[in-house]
Amino acid sequence: MICLAHTRHWRLDPRGAALALVLGFGVPLASPSAAYAQQICAADLNNNGDAADEGEQANCLSTTSGAWLCPIQEVACIADAAGQYSCPVGPQYACLVKTAGGPPSCSPNQCADLATNPIVNEPPMDDPGTEPDGGIDADGNCMGTIEIFSGRGVRCRPAGLGTTFANCCKDKGKIVKDGMGSSISSIGTKIAVAKGVFTGMKAAYVAFKAGATASQAASAGANALIIGLDPTSLAVSLAINFMMEFLFAGCDQQDMETAMLRSSGMCHEVGSYCTSSFLGICLQKARGHCCFNTKLGRIIQEQGRPQLKSFNGNLWGTAKKPMCRGFTPEEFQALDFSKIDLSEYYADIEARAQSSIQIDMGERIDAYLKAVNP
Repeated sequence: MICLAHTRHWRLDPRGAALALVLGFGVPLASPSAAYAQQICAADLNNNGDAADEGEQANCLSTTSGAWLCPIQEVACIADAAGQYSCPVGPQYACLVKTAGGPPSCSPNQCADLATNPIVNEPPMDDPGTEPDGGIDADGNCMGTIEIFSGRGVRCRPAGLGTTFANCCKDKGKIVKDGMGSSISSIGTKIAVAKGVFTGMKAAYVAFKAGATASQAASAGANALIIGLDPTSLAVSLAINFMMEFLFAGCDQQDMETAMLRSSGMCHEVGSYCTSSFLGICLQKARGHCCFNTKLGRIIQEQGRPQLKSFNGNLWGTAKKPMCRGFTPEEFQALDFSKIDLSEYYADIEARAQSSIQIDMGERIDAYLKAVNP
């Protein structure tokens, strides 16, 4: 077990500095005091193989001896008849007096210096999806490689140290619409829709920093959404709620994109992997996904891949490097659609046919009212 925490004196911005760091505004999340070393500690308290859960990291505490004390599983030392203190969890752990005062205490978890043992962070996935490799002939036929229902590898991070313990994979409802019969047909366009919500969140944050109330910030974000996107491409009211909930979380742009597509039923989760570690101990997990252009694409990919020999033994790649390619025309023709259950998609079509017009108009009106009535 190791212990992880920042031995810094933090000066937090009460008006949302956490998001400023994520959005890239150049405002630091916190300012460390140079008088203190960067000693950290972490412990796997729930025995799940990592120290990525809340409460498993802590700031190391300075002591009168100049050593550092990890507060995780800290216990008071016991004095014998001669007044000598010993650690009840083991004689190998030193009894230390904190500079803040109090009786001697000890911890089974050791502190380490970030200057010599920095935290290793994995960047977000960099998968642009299938790139066009050929033009279109006079008859409209693709002259390059054809992939059917291709996707893109993306990740979102559950609650952990890197997200300020916000769940950046949280399901917030079907925000991005499936786009059946619309121009929202490619995964690149779906990602653009998701990025539009992120742009709206930036506008909300700028308004909030300028002194706006939460309601006024929401209106600023809604106005940015309407300007940048066709409201019929996403559920505007859900997008605004999503935007405001994520506003002060430590989620980055890919977290938000993935969460929106995932909650809209367009993603297959491949698995989890470590995205932030210290001395080989995982501090932050991430969930790797293949996200597709429609829910139908995700359903056919999930049930079609096991039918094909070309995918045998490696259906989805790895959580860190998902394999999200589309079907070749030959593979698609080989699929037995009698074995593919499309009931999930049929239910969506039926529900959409009954209410799509009312919902779209309602969202347009709601978005407009939110924008013009702070």
